[in-house]
This record gives sequence, C-alpha cells and structure tokens, in this order.
Amino acid sequence: MRVIIYTGKGGAGKTSVAAATACRLAEDGKKVLIMSTDQAHSLGDSFDRKIGGEIVNIAENLDALEIDAVKESEDAWGHMQNYLKRVLTARAEGGIEVEELLVFPGLEELFSLFKILDISEEKKYDALIVDCAPTGETLALLKFPEMFGALLEKMLPLKRKTVKVAGPAVEKVTKIPMPQDEVFAELEKLMDKLERLQELMLNKDVLSIRIVTTPEKIVVKEAKRSFTCLHLYDYNVDAVIVNKVYPDEALEGYFSKWAGLQKEGLAEIAEGFPGIPRFQLMLQKREIRSLQVLREVSGLYGSADPFDVFHKEKIFKMSRAEENRWKMEISLPHALKEEMDLSQKGGEICISVKNEKRCFVLPDCVRGAEISGAKLEDGRLQITFE
Repeated sequence: MRVIIYTGKGGAGKTSVAAATACRLAEDGKKVLIMSTDQAHSLGDSFDRKIGGEIVNIAENLDALEIDAVKESEDAWGHMQNYLKRVLTARAEGGIEVEELLVFPGLEELFSLFKILDISEEKKYDALIVDCAPTGETLALLKFPEMFGALLEKMLPLKRKTVKVAGPAVEKVTKIPMPQDEVFAELEKLMDKLERLQELMLNKDVLSIRIVTTPEKIVVKEAKRSFTCLHLYDYNVDAVIVNKVYPDEALEGYFSKWAGLQKEGLAEIAEGFPGIPRFQLMLQKREIRSLQVLREVSGLYGSADPFDVFHKEKIFKMSRAEENRWKMEISLPHALKEEMDLSQKGGEICISVKNEKRCFVLPDCVRGAEISGAKLEDGRLQITFE
C-alpha cells in the first residue's frame, strides 16, 4: 500500500492537488482513500459534498475521510488521561481546569498519524492520500512520533512491578494515586504503535511526501525550508508540485509584470530542488471544486504514474574515514551555516537548523566516540567522529 502525504504553505492548493491525485489513481483502477489531517478541513469543499469522521464513498474506487482528532486522542490514551486527571486533582482544592491542562499542543495531531498507521496495516486500499495541514503544522506533526516516543521513555521510568509492590505505601504517604495496570498496558501499546508508525514514516518504498508550492518567491522560500527540515528527519520528498502557474496569454496588459516574476520563481524552484521531479498545474479558468473539475486537472502528472515513488535519496550516510575515524553525512539542502548548531551529549547528538532541532542516538559504530570536526558543504553536513 502506498502512502502519499501532501503539504505546503496555506493557500498553495495542496488540498486540490491531493484530491486530484486521488481521482487520477481511482480512475486508473486503484482503490484509494483520501484523508485530511488538517483541523480546518477543506476536503469536503474540494469534492463539494459533506465529509466527516467516518469513511464515505465519493466515486468508484474512491473513499474520503476527515479525521476527528479528539476521538482519535480518546481512543489512543483515554486511560492515561484519566490517570493524569486523578494526579492533578489529588491534592487540589478546586479551581483547577484539568481538561484544559491535558490538551498538550500537537498531541491530537500525533494521534491523527496513528490513523494513517491503522489504515496502512488494514491493507484495504491500494493507496492512502493524506492532505496535511499547512507546512509549519505538518513539520510539527511529522516530528512528533520521534519526540513523543523519547519523552515517554525518559519521563515515565516507573515499572509495573515496582508500582504493584511499593505503590500502596507510596500512595498512602504522598496522597498521590499510583497508575493501574490499564495505564501501563495503554502506554506499552502507545510505545509499540509509535515504533510501528516511525518505521512506516521512514519506509521510502512506501511513504512519500510531496510539497505543493506556487511560483511566488515567498512561497518557494517556505517550500525550501520545509524541504530542509524534512531531510533533517530523514523523510523522503519525491516530488514538488508547482500550482497556479499562469499561462502566457494571461500575463498581458495589467499582469505583464508578473511574467518576469513567475519566470524567476520557476527558475528558483528548478535550482532549489535539483533531482526532484517537478510537475506544474496551470491556473484554471474556474475554481477547482467538484469531482468533475478534479478529474479534469488530475492530468497534471502527464504520462507519469502518481502511484510511483518518483525519487529516493539516502539522506544519512555513515562511512569509515580512517581506522579510528568515522564520517556521518546528512543532506540538508538550503541550510545556512550561521543558522545551524551542533552539540553532543553522551551517545546523542543534537542538530539545529534555524528553529528546528533534532536529537538522536548515534549508531553503534561511533557510540563512545567524540565529534572531532564538522563542516557544511554543498548542502551536506559532514560530521567527523574519533
């Protein structure tokens, strides 16, 4: 089963492109589900019909779904939520709004990703098309599996057996309730699901991310930043879709100055995404809304099959430089040296690119080694260990 995620700056047209792609695949005979994880759902608007938290049929081979993040959250960690409520209210004497405290930023979006995993593992469809939130929210969404998994490992060291033995005494002295078996069972299930989700997200043969942009420079710059950050998390971007390209006949008279600006924008996209397949969707004469119009614009891929993985790149590489020296290379296109930071703590390194930061455990071959040098050259960060 293929999973294709569409993201881009708000207003770039990612929902329309995702919906058109789903229509194309369905017409090609693939059984397709298109799903929206954006809390401000607009998928129903694209198909010009009501779509909600239950799967609905749109056309032959094509189903649609708009994720109910609150419901997914309750299903994923209802027992843990109830336990945290008891902890927070154990010694409080009123006045605490527990429900509000338990709405952690980004957590509902994480549980939306769990729905992607569930659908993938059910194998009822040939392809799952995901219409994601605008770029910034998507980046937060995609880095949550790794971050939340690390948080659970570090912040919840209590073991089930320890709580069973010492729990009653601790609860009696501190007046703080101890977690019950169902809480541990839910956490174990959550950790297992996070591991499976991360495995799916990093499977470049199955999952692709496609960036939707327009030729305007401000939108292209955000697309390039997104491209860099997705590389930082080793996600595979296999195509760039350039939407709202004006035909030459439209750029006459009052709009003549846009001709040069559009040409510059398209050139920057070609230069900024070397080796990544690019597809153009011309500005349409009417709003891209309804099944009929979506089918008309679904030819944006030309003779290429949108089901295919258009591009794969090995973003992280490890190689032995000398007998006691190793080199790690990370592809970080568009990263600037002055916006980067690198640090090491024990067996972990942390890499920051502007306002994005990722910490990860080093491979066994360099565990215990120290960073001896680092340089950024031609969009590749090279780190030496010895």
